[in-house]
Amino acid sequence: MQKCKPDADSDSTKFQQEDQERIFQVIEEKIITFVKNELKRFKRMLTPDYQETFESKEEDESDAREGALKMALHFLRNMKLNDLANKLQENELDVVCQTSLKRNLKNKYQSVFEGIPKQGSPALLKNIYTEVYITEGGSGKVNEEHEVRQIELKSKRPAGQETSIKCIDIFKPLPGQVKPIRSVVTKGVAGIGKTVSVQKFILDWAEGKENQDIHFIFPLHFRELNLIKTEQHSLMDLLHRFFTEIKQLTFLSQGKCKALFIFDGLDECRLQLDFQKNESLTDVTEVTSLDVLLTNVIKGNLLPSALLWITSRPAAANQIPPECVDRVTEVQGFNDPQKEEYFRRRFSDQNLASRVISNIQLSRSLHIMCHIPVFCWIAATVLEIILGASGVKQVPKTLTEMYTYFLIFQTMQRRLKYENVHDLDPQWNQASLLTLGKLAYEQLEKGNVIFYEKDLRECGIDVNEAAVCSGICTQIFQEESGLHQGKLYCFLHLSIQEYLAALYVLLMLITRRTDLISPKQPLSFKLLKKMKSVDKSMIILQKSAVDKALEHEDGQFDLFLRFLLGLSLESNQTLLHGLLQRGHKQMGNEETISYIKAKIREVPSSERVINLFHCLNELNDHSLVEEIQSFLSAGTLSEAELSPTQWSALVFVLLTSEQNLDVFDLRKYIRSDEGLLRLQPVVEESPKAQLSDCSITEEGYASLASALRLNPNHLRELDLRGNDPGESGVKLLSDLKEDPQCKLNNLRLSDCSVTEEGYASLASALRLNPSHLRELDLRGNDPGESGVKLLLDLKEDPQYKLKKLR
Repeated sequence: MQKCKPDADSDSTKFQQEDQERIFQVIEEKIITFVKNELKRFKRMLTPDYQETFESKEEDESDAREGALKMALHFLRNMKLNDLANKLQENELDVVCQTSLKRNLKNKYQSVFEGIPKQGSPALLKNIYTEVYITEGGSGKVNEEHEVRQIELKSKRPAGQETSIKCIDIFKPLPGQVKPIRSVVTKGVAGIGKTVSVQKFILDWAEGKENQDIHFIFPLHFRELNLIKTEQHSLMDLLHRFFTEIKQLTFLSQGKCKALFIFDGLDECRLQLDFQKNESLTDVTEVTSLDVLLTNVIKGNLLPSALLWITSRPAAANQIPPECVDRVTEVQGFNDPQKEEYFRRRFSDQNLASRVISNIQLSRSLHIMCHIPVFCWIAATVLEIILGASGVKQVPKTLTEMYTYFLIFQTMQRRLKYENVHDLDPQWNQASLLTLGKLAYEQLEKGNVIFYEKDLRECGIDVNEAAVCSGICTQIFQEESGLHQGKLYCFLHLSIQEYLAALYVLLMLITRRTDLISPKQPLSFKLLKKMKSVDKSMIILQKSAVDKALEHEDGQFDLFLRFLLGLSLESNQTLLHGLLQRGHKQMGNEETISYIKAKIREVPSSERVINLFHCLNELNDHSLVEEIQSFLSAGTLSEAELSPTQWSALVFVLLTSEQNLDVFDLRKYIRSDEGLLRLQPVVEESPKAQLSDCSITEEGYASLASALRLNPNHLRELDLRGNDPGESGVKLLSDLKEDPQCKLNNLRLSDCSVTEEGYASLASALRLNPSHLRELDLRGNDPGESGVKLLLDLKEDPQYKLKKLR
């Protein structure tokens, strides 16, 4: 028995030796294969066209590759091939830099703090990301209307009327486009999804999923660049400052690789960006001002092979000269299916998601606002708490109610997080809200959405406390490896700033007896005591706010006005009990309602009136809308004599109805020049206009021309059969058709008394803009032989797209 043990040990040792031999044989084969592959890669790296076969380095092989490189360099130098060794080392450093950059960008962008940065727990972007709707094109003209108004109008446009483009394809030419795309400007209102789209683009690249023909991506944010705007840098110094992992990069300065610069948030830029006067610069190592540096990158003087992507809110997008932009895209936010997808991704409980979606769809104004991803987050935050609680409370139906609940919940969350107090009844810090509201109101008047420390100090805000004020004000830190740190501040969204500004104005009236909007009418304490309430002063304030909003054609105070009026309702003041006094008589709003209705009659612009109807909605007055809806239901609108107020109500109903404006048919309403003139805002938002046999004269054609001029790339089909525009009317349409932005592809002018002169005008327009019109109906007119010949000659020309000529 004792002899068996040594034999067993011997057998075990023998098996171990055989296992080790097999193991090392496998290792030897793997090393040989790996080294052969690395030598092949090194050989490619030393070819002249290596920049076209730039290769990433897999992280799990980085140590092995480093060892292989050291061996190759050792033997090359032993063979006295120092030039090859140096070139190989230089090129491999670029691969190392790219790998390190990708790793750091992935770590930075793979997570997102939804809504409020750096508060709460981050979510993986891939888990919550819902793609937004992006369209190509844009006139480059500045839309100065309030951003919510822009969203309201765009929400009416049917899908498919504009060319959509996926974020990952932002630099890829569309079918038929030949010119390569170097620079892209993407515009969109605040909170619409520009920055998150950029983040997803970067993450997909960093993870090796998309756009791998790009070797380096350098995302730079204007709000961070503002902090160093007075400093001098070379382009390489600037990149090294923000991206320390590329300090050994050589390819970029030699122009041998494909880089992408992303400048996010042009609207926040505090640099002059003087494209006319700034000197030209071509050396990436030359030190100059940040302004000169950026203008030369954008113009393509510095690194002309680099791609460029700039994001901006619409009002600031025109700072970039058109000749520097190859493609303009616009982020439209969520379309209706994407809204639903967002909420279904947001909630793991799909029953709760369905209830949230149903409640949002009950309010047209809330459903429209959900085009903005940030508002979806606000709505989800509020409705999750309300619908998830036992004994469901009244769900918000207006914007003011939604934002009031949001303020309440954020205040409660702040107490829980910083004071560890779980209280269903919010304890208001009125002093804190007053200082925050003062910042919101004063900066709203200045048109600012980004603030600095001095702005906060001037309003009495403790800089150290700003980040936690009710969970509403976000503190943004810029940190770069200890080299630089700066602080900027902003509200979560412009609408949050407008709500707090309105709350501040109301608080100042109630608690300090101060009317901030109509200061020419001082309110003494004795006068208020004599009135026994603030109702009269409230009416004065509200009327002044209505006037203030109407004075600003750009709608700067439109949403502020909605919130101010909504907060005057007893129902909203009940929600804010402990902060606002309760019990203001509802009758106090009747005078304001009458004043708004009078303004609706007076204001000539239907677009400006839209907000006044939203204001009536915030005050729970729907009388004018219900009046028009009864006409529509009865089908008697075409026979009715409408007052100016009713016309405005009709425009409001049509622009905010659940149905998209696929076809505007004037025959359903009033067949006249007045009908066309009054409903011009509806025409502007409709892809098809049916105006046949509507007694449209030259005056009506002028109105139509104005609508087309304001929105030239939207109307696609226009039916004007059986009207008599006169020569000047045809000339107006022809002049518009010359505009390359005009996308009209079907024009019907049969039986419109168009003469030879009108034919000549049309032919001239088609000659200048031949690419869009497909069908032209001119039957029943008197063109003369020369008129017919002019159009027939154009139809035969191969560059024209006209397929059907009647």
